[in-house]
Amino acid sequence: MADYEVISANDPLEGPRAWCHVMYGLHALSAVGGILTSATIVGAFLTGWPSILAVIINYATRSRVTASWLESHWRWQLRTFWFALLWALVAAFLFFTFIGIPFAWALIVGTGLWVLYRVVRGWLVLVDRRGLPV
Repeated sequence: MADYEVISANDPLEGPRAWCHVMYGLHALSAVGGILTSATIVGAFLTGWPSILAVIINYATRSRVTASWLESHWRWQLRTFWFALLWALVAAFLFFTFIGIPFAWALIVGTGLWVLYRVVRGWLVLVDRRGLPV
């Protein structure tokens, strides 16, 4: 008996699942750009063209995955992006208070690690063809 799953060419979720891989790849590309350059992970994730393109694809294709296990991946990616933006804005506010500069840097580093975790975990769960927790 084979240890692999045979994928039907007529599976209506195969196209959206491929798009989900593309979106995770684009988010990962932005995050890796933050690791390899002088930018922060969060800065590259939020302002890099790959992540912005992934968010646009996400909004454009989300109606195709409504009420399927893939919907959790669309929500996971969007929430990762928007919460990272929220925490970056909080860090910017702390940075401008001067007293909060060490807290702002800690928040940026923590948010960067959180973004990496969310991208890797989401992608691994997608490979296993499972939905993410709500």
